[in-house]
Amino acid sequence: MSMIGEYARVTSAELDRAINDPEWALGFVEELIDGEADEQSDPSEARFLDTDKAWDALGFLLRRVAFPVDVVHGEEVIPGAEDWGYGPPRYLTPERVKVAAEAFAEVSGASLVEGVAPEELARADVYPSIIWERGESLDYVREYYESLTPFFAAAARDGEAMLIWLD
Repeated sequence: MSMIGEYARVTSAELDRAINDPEWALGFVEELIDGEADEQSDPSEARFLDTDKAWDALGFLLRRVAFPVDVVHGEEVIPGAEDWGYGPPRYLTPERVKVAAEAFAEVSGASLVEGVAPEELARADVYPSIIWERGESLDYVREYYESLTPFFAAAARDGEAMLIWLD
C-alpha cells in the first residue's frame, strides 16, 4: 500500500463547512476526486491534485529551502475529522495559500532539487526509501513540485483554501 499526498482547493465557505462538518468534507472531496478522475486537467484548472509518493521528498526539499508554509501536511487539523487514510485532513487558510503561492513563484523546480542526490534522501529515510536507495532521479519530485506551483497560484488567485491529506 502506498501513501499518496492529496490536495483539494476549496472556497472559504467550503472550508468553513468542512471544519464544522468533517463528514460532509469527506463526501465533498470524494465527489471532487470522482469528477476529475478521468480528466488530465491542467493543474491551474484542477480542484484536486495528488503528488503520488513524492510528498515526503517534497517535504524534505522544501524544509531545505526554508519554505514558509507546510504545503505537504497542511497547518491546521480539521477538528473531529476521521482518518482519511494516514491521519485526519489538514488545511491551509486562503491567506496561507497566498503565502505558499508567492513562495512557489520564488523557487523553481530545478533549484529545489539542485545539488541533491538520491543518496541524501535515502540516508534521511525519505519515503519511499527504496527508490532513493536505487539512485532514481529527483525529476519525479521536481515534476510534482511543478504541478503544485500553478495549482497553488490558481487557488491564491481565487482566494481559496486548501485541504491536504495523505491517503
